[in-house]
Amino acid sequence: QVQLVESGGGLVQPGGSLRLSCAAPGSIFRFYTMGWYRQAPGKQRELVASMSNSGNTNYADSVKGRFTISRDSAKNAVYLQMNNLKPDDTAVYYCNAQHPAYSITYWGQGTQVTVSS
Repeated sequence: QVQLVESGGGLVQPGGSLRLSCAAPGSIFRFYTMGWYRQAPGKQRELVASMSNSGNTNYADSVKGRFTISRDSAKNAVYLQMNNLKPDDTAVYYCNAQHPAYSITYWGQGTQVTVSS
């Protein structure tokens, strides 16, 4: 069973920063598009950012200029650097691995991010 292991969530004040990490098996990391989704209470899960294995990125409009996704091939890890956090960023954040050609998707267990003063 494929495991995506997330870490880095927590409580932060508005304007603060957090960095999320997600470790994936090498066989997944090398070929899959890696991404971060989030789900706030009462809302649908939405894409935050993704990065293909060739480095192409995609961001939700609401996080452009504040969040940065990156991949570390040596560690088979994907990161989400979140700056200038806002209360609306409060959600459970999920790591995602999506096969580029087939409908094969894996999810992490989720990590809570709370932005509050």
